[in-house]
Amino acid sequence: MKMVYLLGTTLLVLLMVLSQLEKINKNQKKDKVVLIVFSVFGWLIAILLIFFPDVPGPSELIDVLYKPLGKLLE
Repeated sequence: MKMVYLLGTTLLVLLMVLSQLEKINKNQKKDKVVLIVFSVFGWLIAILLIFFPDVPGPSELIDVLYKPLGKLLE
């Protein structure tokens, strides 16, 4: 079942990137690179969440980082 989600996510990301690349002018190469890089990062995060759904979120990371600081301020 996870492979279906993987293929669906990959297909959706490819369709989104291709539709946006058509709208960007040929002269805007930096914009195309940024679009592709951000799309790859988003795709990687989506794939990681498909295979490892229990990955802690960013709020838990903030708690771990600032919990000692909170204890010092008390």
